[in-house]
Amino acid sequence: MSMRIAIDAMGGDYGLAVTVPAALKALKAFDDISIVLVGRPDEIEQALAGTDYDPERLSIEPAEQVVTMDDLPSKALRQKKQSSMRLALNLVKDDQAQACVSAGNTGALMAVSKFVLKTLPGVDRPAICTSMPSMTGHVHVLDLGANINADGNSLAQFAVMGSVLARAVDNNPKPKVGLLNIGEEEIKGHQRIKDANEILKRTQINYIGYVEGDEIYQGNVDVVSCDGFDGNVALKSSEGVAKMIAFYLREAFNKNWLTRLAGLVAWPVLKAFKAKVDPRQYNGASFLGLRKIVIKSHGGADVFSFYHAIAEARLEVQKNVPDLIAEEVHHLLGATSDQDA
Repeated sequence: MSMRIAIDAMGGDYGLAVTVPAALKALKAFDDISIVLVGRPDEIEQALAGTDYDPERLSIEPAEQVVTMDDLPSKALRQKKQSSMRLALNLVKDDQAQACVSAGNTGALMAVSKFVLKTLPGVDRPAICTSMPSMTGHVHVLDLGANINADGNSLAQFAVMGSVLARAVDNNPKPKVGLLNIGEEEIKGHQRIKDANEILKRTQINYIGYVEGDEIYQGNVDVVSCDGFDGNVALKSSEGVAKMIAFYLREAFNKNWLTRLAGLVAWPVLKAFKAKVDPRQYNGASFLGLRKIVIKSHGGADVFSFYHAIAEARLEVQKNVPDLIAEEVHHLLGATSDQDA
């Protein structure tokens, strides 16, 4: 299967310094993709100068405007219709590309994506979903910030969409799905969480009920559905904890020559640990619920991180994730809505 991926080459904190080498890395790793870099042609050509690439697989789509990290979503929508972000999404809308990858402004990317690509039938709000490390591998968490006041129906939709994603990309036939809550007891939590709980009990997904924050990392659940406010706090908290652990490890091993020697002895273990929890390999959040595939890279991503976002886009195209979500939302949640009516 050959696929074309549109990259917002100008987006993110580092722009072309990251997007161009990551695109070249992806082309070397995957022989079934081609890439179109959307942005200022002169600057892209300069970034490509001296590199070895196949012009049949790497092309440039001109775009003179750039959505900055400080732009309001409304400005990106109304005043930057010729931005690299907007034109990359237009390529996907017009079926000239099968996915869009951007490290640009998250709010702007979500707003423009919703406007250009629209949501799937039966989906009220798209959700931002990413993988986070757990004791048994990883867990998909959504929403991570797009919807800070999600109601029960939306939380149930997030759960179904996350279940579809986990089933497709992880080859997991029955992913375990939980609702993030402050306790496992039925009486605890906001009313919207209780509403989502009742809806999900009537679906045929492998719903295991409420999960608390620590269970995200224990490996007992494959998908966690939550409000965007709660999900974003959980994500940023985990990133902070990872940085704190790394800080204290460096501090402990650098105290004196004995601890530095111990660090050398422990280096293989530390290297393996870093590889397990390295957030860069989990870069690439999916905007689930849109009619097409959009992958959001962390704004501060390096080449390794952005490459993983491209790899995520390729995998979701291979698995045809939007169509699977549309089918499941209609089949599972449409049935529960009919019962309620």
